Amino acid sequence: MKISHRVKIKSIKNIKNLAGKTVLLRADLNVPIEQGLIKDDYKIVAILPTISYLLRYNTKIIIITHINKDNTAKPVAKRLGQLLGKKILFISQCVGHKVESAVSNMAPKDIIFLENLRFNSGEEKNNKKFAKVLASSAEIYVNDAFAVSHRNHASVSAIKKYLPAYSGLLLEKEILNLNKILEPRQPLVSIIGGVKIQTKIFLIKKLSEKSYRILIGGALANNFIAAHGFKIGRSLVDKAGIKIAAKLIKKYKNIILPVDVIVAKEISSANYKVKPVNQVDQDDIVVDIGPRTIKLFISFIRQANTIIWNGPLGCFENEHFKHGTLSIGRFIALRSTGSAFGVVGGGETIEALKITKMEHYVDWISTGGGAMLAYLSNEKMPGLKGIVK
Repeated sequence: MKISHRVKIKSIKNIKNLAGKTVLLRADLNVPIEQGLIKDDYKIVAILPTISYLLRYNTKIIIITHINKDNTAKPVAKRLGQLLGKKILFISQCVGHKVESAVSNMAPKDIIFLENLRFNSGEEKNNKKFAKVLASSAEIYVNDAFAVSHRNHASVSAIKKYLPAYSGLLLEKEILNLNKILEPRQPLVSIIGGVKIQTKIFLIKKLSEKSYRILIGGALANNFIAAHGFKIGRSLVDKAGIKIAAKLIKKYKNIILPVDVIVAKEISSANYKVKPVNQVDQDDIVVDIGPRTIKLFISFIRQANTIIWNGPLGCFENEHFKHGTLSIGRFIALRSTGSAFGVVGGGETIEALKITKMEHYVDWISTGGGAMLAYLSNEKMPGLKGIVK
């Protein structure tokens, strides 16, 4: 799939005879659930414009999603109904007689919500038979689940063999906004944090080719610091990661690393010190970027016309080690929506941004973690095939 800012998207807005149709809507409503209670409903809120658009045309809507950790999708259906102010019928199966019966009794503007797709083994196996049965109840398939469109699963891949497929409004916005990173208004400044370098190699390569500067923080930076020959103590790192970092440093001269760090003896500790990167002791753990690094990173972000941020820059879950991540998050928000075009993505990154209470200033907050990385890295996206050209 060729990436282009002028990409063609088969959107629900292009459907000519939508009125009264039965629509199978694949959403990504995999929200955190604890003891049956939803902890964060931002993904549910994000799908509302697509549902509202479909209801405007008197469609019958069948919603399908997956939920992790073997949770039932019932609490999600309940919350969606509350947000819409509308009764939603939850079916405790995703295929079978109960589903068929419920669909046959649907009236225009009715919504039914099917059980967790991953309760059926055919979903993750991209099983064609399962996909065909899923599709049999509808006339149109709508993918509004960008976050799983990098997966080769039945509800986003095989299903398109059996129904005309279109993008929902959320997926369409994801593509259009992420393409502004792929074809940015220069200078582009990329901020990459997190833990595993292996999951972000292709992203770093792709963004390094387009970025004025690429700022590396979090545990990810440990690999690069070690590749320079500095000690990183007991910080999270691996030999393979150091080798990868060494190659990236050699090839891309626009990679900017921390010049000072916050270190502690234990991640759970409240005691810490600020140290230059060349003075980390053997029993130290790097837990955040330091004040000089924050100032350095901000100096580059200030110059940007386009900004992309993925991955926290320290152990922000600890009250004492969140300053670096939140400082950069606040400044990205300040620069966005006007001065620069800002995009933020990744579960922990969004969580950190929300702590700043400035997330509404950022131009686009992506609902896709791994999917955003895959799209920006130009990897295969089975869920987009035939929908995005």
